[in-house]
Amino acid sequence: MKIAVAADHAGYPLKDTVIKAIQALGHTALDLGTDSTQSVDYPDYAEKAGLAIVRGEADRAVVICGSGVGACIAGNKIVGVYACLCHDTYSAAQGVEHDQMNMLCLGARIIGSELAIHIMQAFINAEPSDDARHLRRVKKIKAIEKRELQGDQQ
Repeated sequence: MKIAVAADHAGYPLKDTVIKAIQALGHTALDLGTDSTQSVDYPDYAEKAGLAIVRGEADRAVVICGSGVGACIAGNKIVGVYACLCHDTYSAAQGVEHDQMNMLCLGARIIGSELAIHIMQAFINAEPSDDARHLRRVKKIKAIEKRELQGDQQ
């Protein structure tokens, strides 16, 4: 699996840890920056990672900022990106399994590197469920997205 990894300046210290953990699992990490702690804007990096998913350049993405919240909000603005902020392994796995999450957002100022590795592993190792109830709910999410794109706000 190819995983896009992007971080702003606050997430930069955790980025290499995440990349090494992805590689240790036998996957390919696509490093989309940033490359220092010099201040940059998290929406730019969430967008890079999200576009890598929708363009088919990556299967999933991990985006890291200070809290993870901004990256999550920005990622969810991209049609076809389903970003979730997860600071525990259960949410990271269930987000993929039940909700087809494809972008994991982490807060580098919230969690340490060991927990980040475990969360990222849960995210990568999870597979979307084919259970009818989960598929029905994901279909409803995609219908909301479609209506919003068409400006049809019931």
